[in-house]
Amino acid sequence: MAKLLSHYVTSRDNNFNLIRFLAATLVLYSHSFALAKTMYPEPLAHLVNITLGNVAVDIFFVTSGFLIAKSFFERQNLLAFIWARILRIYPALIVAVLFCTLIVGAIFTSYNLIAYFSDSQTYEYIAKNSSLISGVVFVLPGVFVDNHYKDAVNGSLWTLPYEIKMYALLVLMGLIFFQIQRFFKKSLLKPLFLFATLSAIFWNLFNYFQNDISFSIRFFASFFSGVSFYLYRDQIILSFRLFLALSIIVFLSAVHVKIFFFVYSFCLPYLLLYLAYVPSGPIRSFNKIGDYSYGIYIYAFPVQQSIAAMIPHVTVSGMVILSFVITFALAFLSWHKIEKKCLKMKGLPVLFEEKALHLRSIIATIFTKN
Repeated sequence: MAKLLSHYVTSRDNNFNLIRFLAATLVLYSHSFALAKTMYPEPLAHLVNITLGNVAVDIFFVTSGFLIAKSFFERQNLLAFIWARILRIYPALIVAVLFCTLIVGAIFTSYNLIAYFSDSQTYEYIAKNSSLISGVVFVLPGVFVDNHYKDAVNGSLWTLPYEIKMYALLVLMGLIFFQIQRFFKKSLLKPLFLFATLSAIFWNLFNYFQNDISFSIRFFASFFSGVSFYLYRDQIILSFRLFLALSIIVFLSAVHVKIFFFVYSFCLPYLLLYLAYVPSGPIRSFNKIGDYSYGIYIYAFPVQQSIAAMIPHVTVSGMVILSFVITFALAFLSWHKIEKKCLKMKGLPVLFEEKALHLRSIIATIFTKN
């Protein structure tokens, strides 16, 4: 039976962990074609001029937009929102950056270790990739210089500064749109976000048809599609018939790459959120395992480059299997030893605020009595 999206969002029992896990694995699979020394194109790219890695990143941004919007509009506490985002992104990232620098880089550099650790580029790699504020650095001194895909140590990090920018834009736009709504005394928040989203989607389509690429516009369109779906959750019905119809339309649109991209751009958010909330049963048991998607995403590339350096003629299938096993082990450790523990500290700002209010009331009481 079809139900409104708002019926599902209040529950934490969903398939987002599984979807993100599959998306991160698709990035690993997609990168295997570029990092292994092969002449074979990735199958989906050959068919519709978009890689499975591209689809996976779009899935990440749509999912992120939806869930981050939920966090932002429900918390109503900007400090708690920012703190939660910091805990989700940075602790695991910093460990991964140090792993790449101190272990991967030290093993695979063509420099001697004194020269490697004396090079300013080594510390620039740590500083920039640990902060994401001024972009990312892909190169460590002398590392992977003989690989098929030369020099880049962790190419996957390039999307993370965009993710941070989307968080900042959500906050900024939310505050501005709230003020506009208050000034005009009309419910304008949702229409303004929808207008911004649709503008970005059509701008992204225009760029695509002009054979131009703007990752800022592409990621804005994906992220704020998720935001808009959250804001309009009371008007959106998750229907199997509609899901099936849109799936068929996307499949048939593959007859032409530009038709496919147009259809894909509008259909992906609905298809994704249907899969996130409606299918249930044994599939939900995946939630008990953990959320390994971020760990897979930030460790897969350096693992694959390491394999390519050690096995220069590794096949795509060999790269996929070997890199997945090693990456999953690192992601497992990242989740259980770092991410999961850090996320338990999300409530600290609220706790500090409550303590401060309590202390303030005690002080006020003392002065009142005196």
